[in-house]
Order: sequence, then structure tokens, then C-alpha cells
Amino acid sequence: MTSSADYTDIKFEIKGKIGIITFNRPKALNSFGGNIIPDTVAALRVLNSHPDTIFTVITGAGRFFSAGADVNGITGRKNTFKNEAEKKISLLNGFSATTELLRSMIDHRKVLILALNGPAVGGGAAWFPGVADIILASSTAWLQCPFSALGLVPENGSALSFAQHIGVHRANDFLMFGRKLTAQELLDAGLYNYVWDVTGDEFQDKVVGFLQEMLDTNDGKSMIEMKRLQNAPLRDQRMVAVVNAVDALAERFVEGAPDKRFALKKKELEEKRKAKL
Repeated sequence: MTSSADYTDIKFEIKGKIGIITFNRPKALNSFGGNIIPDTVAALRVLNSHPDTIFTVITGAGRFFSAGADVNGITGRKNTFKNEAEKKISLLNGFSATTELLRSMIDHRKVLILALNGPAVGGGAAWFPGVADIILASSTAWLQCPFSALGLVPENGSALSFAQHIGVHRANDFLMFGRKLTAQELLDAGLYNYVWDVTGDEFQDKVVGFLQEMLDTNDGKSMIEMKRLQNAPLRDQRMVAVVNAVDALAERFVEGAPDKRFALKKKELEEKRKAKL
């Protein structure tokens, strides 16, 4: 599975020692519907054991990195259960692919590069930055996590991973209050490594050029070892944080608060689409 033909909702390519996974649902702003999550897990497995690659890049096609959850998928879930325990077990089963995605990134052997080609919202903003090794961003790549507004919780360990990178108080402001942070703010806060004032193909070319320069300058095995040594003490903390967040998220859905808020969001989106027709 080393070509894009093996996947439906990502593009996958290897350029020398750089493996590139590109979310490829641009019309849906790369929201997490279709096969984006299982495709990404499959590609990460390929690159994790690839004999030649040093860098694994995750990026997006189009103007957004990812708009997060697919609202249609959330509102289309089964909603009749015998009791709350059955409902929670069903929810936890539904979150299993996402949990495996986070584990695949946390345990990934290669240097994990997040190349934010544009804005990210919700899970698109929360799941990836805290576990990436390096973040390269377009100046258009703002982040926002409106979890509280949707009756959710910070997803997949992001409460911990963001606190590790930008501090507890900034993480609270971002994740608790849902404040939109610009690329410049995130660079100043220390989450982003580099921000470039380019978009589209020019941004993607900039990413590959920069990584190739790092490969020309540095020993690949040494960079992988640096990543391993830094992440080894953090691994179990991050996985426990993922499990705790998944449990808390399931409880919120058992309570029913997110369903009501997502239904309102879906109605709002449908009205906007009708207004454009």
C-alpha cells in the first residue's frame, strides 16, 4: 500500500526519504468522514516500517487542513439503547479508529511532521499538533477548538499535549473557551516551529524543500534517535490522556448534550447551503 491508488480519502506518496500523507476530501474541508481515519492509520503503518524514510508528513489538500468532525456522521448515529451502559459501549467502539490513529502517531518511529496548509477546527486542530515532532504552517493556519460550545471535551489527550507545549493557562484559554488562535500567535506561543506566508502548492513545495535541506545537513538516524529519546518518557502519559479523554467524551454523549448541539449545527449548515442556491 505505497501509492495513492490504495486509498480512497488520502493521497500517499514517498519522495526520497520523505513520506507524505495528504487528507484528500477538500470539498468537505477534509472533515473526518469517509475513510480518512482508517486510510491515515494504514499509511502510518507503512511508513513506520519503511526502510528508507526519515520524515512522515501529514498535511491537507485544498484550503483547510481539516474541519474536524463530519457533522452528518455525528447526527446519524444510532440513538436507541436499552440502557446507558449499552450506549457508552457503543460509543467507545465507535471511537476505536480514532484511538488507534492517536496511538499510531504517538508510537510512530519516524519524525512526524505536521504541515498545516490551512486552518484546522475541532479534532483537526486538537488531535495532531500536540503529538507532532515539528509543525510547519502556512500563515493561514489558524486553529480553533469549539469543544465547550458543542457540549464536548478536549479530545484525544489534547488537554495534556497542548499544556505540554504552550502551558496550562494558554491551553485552558484555547481548549476551554474555544478561542481562535492565529498562526502568528501559535508561533509566538511555541507550538509552531515555522510559519510561511505561502499557500497551496507553493506551501507544499516549501515543506518538501525545507525537509530535504534538513536531510542534506543532518544524519537521518540521529534525528530519529533524537525523537525517540525525547518522546519515550512522554509516551505513557499521552496514551493515558487519550484513554481518559475518550472516556470523558463518551460520557458526554451518554448525557446527550453534544447531540442537541450538533443537530443545531447541522440545521445551521443546511440553511446556509440553501441560501447559496
